[in-house]
Amino acid sequence: MGVGSCLFSGLGLEVFRGSTDPTRIAAQVVTGVGFLGAGAILRQGSEVHGLTTAASIWVVAAIGMAVGFGFYVAAIFTTLLILAMLVLLRPVEMLLFHRYKKIQEAVEVKVVPP
Repeated sequence: MGVGSCLFSGLGLEVFRGSTDPTRIAAQVVTGVGFLGAGAILRQGSEVHGLTTAASIWVVAAIGMAVGFGFYVAAIFTTLLILAMLVLLRPVEMLLFHRYKKIQEAVEVKVVPP
């Protein structure tokens, strides 16, 4: 995803120099990646899965575009920030959602018809 976004951004700058606006290509990349990210989100009843995956797909494409446009420092900073967030916030997420599931299971009542 990131490499493709980088390639599209670089091509938008070099190949179409002067004939088109490279931000138009970037806008189409954002739209396409948003569509792919939406496909990663799954809903099962009241539970939603894949939000972190969808956000990760989107940010990887953004990092690729930053590299393609030559914003290397921003791409490196964002990569480190996202990696830190994904690694460091995982234990907090597991703690919070594990506790929530226990509460939900404790309150759940099943009614059996006579």
